[in-house]
Amino acid sequence: MNILVLNCGSSSVKFQIISTDASRAAKNQDECLAKGLVERIGGLALISFEAKGRAPLREDAPIRDHREAIKRIVAWLESPQSAIKGISSLSDIHAVGHRVVHGGEKFKTAILVDKDVEEGIADCMELAPLHNPANLRGIRAAQEILGASTAQVAVFDTAFHSSIPETSYLYPIPYHFYRRLKIRRYGFHGISHQYIASRYQALAGVSSQESNLISLHLGNGSSVCAVKEGKSFDTSMGFTPLEGLVMGTRSGDIDASIVEYISHKEGMSIAEIISMLNRESGLLGISGITSDMRELLDEERESQDRRAHLAIDIFCLRARRYIGAYLAEMGGADAVVFTGGIGENSPQIRERICAGLGPLGLTLDSRKNLGGLPEKERLISSPDSRIKAYVIAANEELLIAREVLRLTNSTLDVQKM
Repeated sequence: MNILVLNCGSSSVKFQIISTDASRAAKNQDECLAKGLVERIGGLALISFEAKGRAPLREDAPIRDHREAIKRIVAWLESPQSAIKGISSLSDIHAVGHRVVHGGEKFKTAILVDKDVEEGIADCMELAPLHNPANLRGIRAAQEILGASTAQVAVFDTAFHSSIPETSYLYPIPYHFYRRLKIRRYGFHGISHQYIASRYQALAGVSSQESNLISLHLGNGSSVCAVKEGKSFDTSMGFTPLEGLVMGTRSGDIDASIVEYISHKEGMSIAEIISMLNRESGLLGISGITSDMRELLDEERESQDRRAHLAIDIFCLRARRYIGAYLAEMGGADAVVFTGGIGENSPQIRERICAGLGPLGLTLDSRKNLGGLPEKERLISSPDSRIKAYVIAANEELLIAREVLRLTNSTLDVQKM
């Protein structure tokens, strides 16, 4: 089965074609046949496509909207230029999986798209005004281009966190704000955390019910998820992705009164302050240099720039604090898993986050942590560590493809009955 996975941002479309079936998915042998990105939609777009075994395509072209971007992607997929194994026409694309950022309280799992689902995604636009409109445009464009017979599946970034108990998702503000406005913790990066939980189960040889771990998705956007018995139990991001860890340009947790204080002292509007907390804070705000952890970790820069060093220390301290809090909240865990651009690729950050966690049962093996190993999945804790530590590469697209496979297979099974 060839599945087109689409991730539509406000001005971009990211895609993969994944070939899979039930047998290959069970053996983790799914195959990515092609992938790419269309950026800067609405003007002169940057196009980057690559297919397995072929030279990559890099070009600029005027692309007006998401429909035109998806049309360009599909035309390339079926062209002789891409020469993708098993794809020569639109009929060889069997289903489409869409990453949808916000499902609110309505969508607690992936779902086949119909008119009611489209309306439900539109109803959540107030909760994700930058993302859900683009996600919905992508769904409608794919329906138009590929036809009504091609299954469309929405996979929600918030869905995995729908299992969080109300003791964790409710904010201690007047209850009527939750009743009327649905102000609560929703959490994000759920697709990534769900994938990490499933891969941990396979690597550790445990069932979902035996799966108790803390997943750290560390990148420009960062979040932590406590997974208890295979389900999200708590997570650091909240009503919006601004809450929680220090991130590239986001502040993470702050005292809410800071907003009023800055407004009073600096004459800034609430909208300006929220923009500052999202775009000018975090690693960038503390260091005053960059939001890129790789640049901050430059040995010469960190040793000579106090604020660069401080930004890294605060980033690691906040992550370590959440690990400790979630260990207490869950009554312990069997593993801590690092993923995301920073989590997968920075042994220094993993080491600093785990420093001092020995009394809680977690110690790293310095050789395995540094390693330089090419494996995307590996154990990095010491042999005597009670809590295991893993590095597992993020693969949200694969999780989406498997959800599409699960739902479309279920539909076919029902139709055969």
